[in-house]
Amino acid sequence: MAMNVGSGSGSGEAEPMMDINTTPLIDVMLVLIIMLIITIPVQLHSVNLNMPAGNPPPPLKEPTVVTIDVDFDGTILWNGETIPSRAALQAKLAEAAAQPDQPEVHVRPNKLVEYRYVAEVLAEAQRLGVTKLGMVGNEQFIK
Repeated sequence: MAMNVGSGSGSGEAEPMMDINTTPLIDVMLVLIIMLIITIPVQLHSVNLNMPAGNPPPPLKEPTVVTIDVDFDGTILWNGETIPSRAALQAKLAEAAAQPDQPEVHVRPNKLVEYRYVAEVLAEAQRLGVTKLGMVGNEQFIK
């Protein structure tokens, strides 16, 4: 934005430029930004937790482990024993979920099995209330 002061004659003489010099304004703004950055407290990306001291006591008893194998053709094995139908699987999962101290359920899919068979087993276990559920043998899927 320029400011023209003077006669409107076209005499051809060069008129002095009447723009505002913004260099001191920019210098002051840079100093203010640097001061702001210096005065901001350092943010630590950590969470302080009160962790228990010492070693935890050993478990009173070893957890019961149930292994569910899902074979390449969708056959389901409960601790090595073939499950004939989905209803039998649901009954066994409901029985495991109803125990006061639930067993650990380890699902071990075959490398060649379709995902839908494994997803059905996991969905049934979750729907029936099995809380200690885990996948075993994932290292076979690493290429």
